[in-house]
This record gives sequence, C-alpha cells and structure tokens, in this order.
Amino acid sequence: MPLRVTNFSWTQTDSMVCITVPLKGIRVGNVDIISTDEYLKVHYPPNLFEAFLFEPVDDARSTVQFGNGAAVICLPKRTNKVWEHLMINDKEKKETRERALLKYQEKLSVESISKAEKKYKEKKYALETMIKIEKEERDSIQKLKNNEQENHTAKLTAWQVRQKEEAQLKLNGQRENKKNLNAMTEKQETQHSEDGDHVHLPDPRPTGIIQVSFTSRVFPTALRESRMPEEEEWLNREAEARRAVKADIEDLKDLTEVERYTDCFKDKGDKCYAAGDYLGAVNSYSLAIRLNRKIPALYSNRAVCHLKLRNFHKAIDDSSQALDLLTPPVDNNAAARVKAHVRRGSALCHLQLYAEGLQDYQKALQIDRYNEALQADTQRIRNIIQNTAATQKMDQT
Repeated sequence: MPLRVTNFSWTQTDSMVCITVPLKGIRVGNVDIISTDEYLKVHYPPNLFEAFLFEPVDDARSTVQFGNGAAVICLPKRTNKVWEHLMINDKEKKETRERALLKYQEKLSVESISKAEKKYKEKKYALETMIKIEKEERDSIQKLKNNEQENHTAKLTAWQVRQKEEAQLKLNGQRENKKNLNAMTEKQETQHSEDGDHVHLPDPRPTGIIQVSFTSRVFPTALRESRMPEEEEWLNREAEARRAVKADIEDLKDLTEVERYTDCFKDKGDKCYAAGDYLGAVNSYSLAIRLNRKIPALYSNRAVCHLKLRNFHKAIDDSSQALDLLTPPVDNNAAARVKAHVRRGSALCHLQLYAEGLQDYQKALQIDRYNEALQADTQRIRNIIQNTAATQKMDQT
C-alpha cells in the first residue's frame, strides 16, 4: 500500500499552476511522473502523490524541475483565471484517473508510433543517401573507365594508322627500288646486246661423298660437354670393381664357377626383393659384397632392404658406403647417387633426425631438380621440422 504524500505545496497565477512535491532524499532516476491535462501523478516508492486538477491544463507545455530535495511541476492553464481549489472533489477522482490513464497510454502509443516512423524515415533517408553516394561513385568510376578506354582506343587507332603509313612507304620504296633495278638490268642487257658480249656462267660443282666419323662415347652427353678426367676415373673404378672378385674366401669355396660372379647373387637378391623376401635379399646382397666390395649398387640395394626391415642404422651405413663408391660424380652414376641419398635420408627421418634427412633430400634434388615426387617429399620434411619447432616454442612459453 503506497504512502500518500500530503506535505506538498502549490502556487498559482492567472496562467500557471506550480506544485512542489518533496522527494525525501529519493534519487531523481527513481521518480516516475505521469501528467495529463486533468491528472498528475508522482510516484517514488513507497510514496505516491496524485492531483486531480480543478480544470484542464496544457500538458504539452508542462515542465518539471528537480532541486533542493523536491520536484517543482509547472502546469500552464488553458484558461487564464484563478482556481478556487487545486483538486476536484472525491466523487470524480476515479473517473478522472481512468480517463487520464487512458489518455496517457494513447499519448505513449502515439509517441511510440511517431518515434518509430521518425526512425524509419531517418533510416530510409540514410539508405537513400548511401545509395545515391555509391551511385555517384560508380558513375564517376565508369566515367574514368570510359575516358581511359577512349584514350587507349584513340592511341591504338593512331598507332595502326602510323603502321599502315609506314608499311605503305616501305612498299613504295621496295617498288621503286625494284623498278630502278629492272631499269638498270635492261640498260645493261641493252649495252651487252649492242656490244655483242655474252655472259659465261661457271660450271656446277661436282657431286661427292664426305666421310664423317664420330668419337665413341660411353656416357650419354656429347664429348664437348663431358668431363673427361672424372669420366675416365669412374670407368676405371667400375672395371676394377668387376675384376676384384674374392674367390679365395673359405666360406665360398663350395660355389660353382658361375656362382662366383657377383651378378649371380645380385640377381638372386633382386628376385627376393621383388617377392617380398627382404631378409633373403639381404643375405644374397651380403654374399655378393663378400665377393666384391667395390660395387655401389650392392650396398644401395641392401640399404633399401634394411629400410623395409626397419634396420635404419644399417640402412644409413650401406647408403653411405654406396655414396663413397659413387665417386667421382658423373652423369653415368647420377641416378644411383639420387637413390642412395634418398634411402639414407629416409632412414634418418625414421630415426626422427629430420634436419639430417633433409640435407640428403636436398642433395638428391640438386642432382635431379625436376623430380616432382622428390620435391614433394622434401617439402613434407620441411613442414615437419617447422611444426616441431613451433610446438617446442609453445611448450617453452
């Protein structure tokens, strides 16, 4: 139940009524005021002030001021005269309150609609203004484009005209030169015919066969592009490796004459590898190496078998031995060097030594620059190294 405020005061003139309502220390933000032409309500919980006005006032011009712990509400009168009382009697209060509340609700509704319409108009105006600005910008840009296109078209047309004129001048010059040449030729022929001289042409050249010999080459490159010392050294080392068969090993005395050749065990190792028998292939390549330790293909093939068997350290050793034997670096052993580097790099990466493995892949790329698979593997190793570094940095932070 609200507490009625009775200690209010009011003053009047012929045109104005001022009502002072004490707020009793209440903050201004907690005061609710409803005002119509017949009714005034000031509510600040738990206090309530109601005034059922003696005569109608001009609510549109009413004002309220807060200060000195009170609210001063000034209501302009519709008729200039002095009121006998501030409020009407109790019988008409209920009807006046209901009528005032209805008017106040209508007023709020009208204000809400008006505010919404105003906001809509402002938004519409802003949108139209933006569309207009954008259209002007587009028109300006299109105008610039058209001007540029016209300028370029004019320049192109002028250039085409110049080209035609130059071509025509050149053609005229050629015709003039041809005409002068014909005239000179006719003049010379006329002089010769008058003198009775005859032109004697030389006899045609006799036919013949030219012998061409080519230098024999083991390597695919031309002789002018070759590196003779390195190539000769490589060929000599290969021939020496083929001859260096250790047939006097005790464990191999039972071998037949055919089996004493390393190619026999190498072929067996290749067949075992193709069949998936990687251990058998390792044994065959090992026997071939015992017969001849200077053939790099045996170490390279045994390295790939160790990779399949996940003997990564042995794969690194065999790949390194193959690279030591594949010297000097020439075109004939380029493919073998690429395989050895890739196999050693793969073994290092499986041991999580990615930086060292990347070095071998980069060396292989230097030999075979256009190998797309090799490029993809190298980039994949780089990504692993970068991700590992980023993860370690995040863990440290």
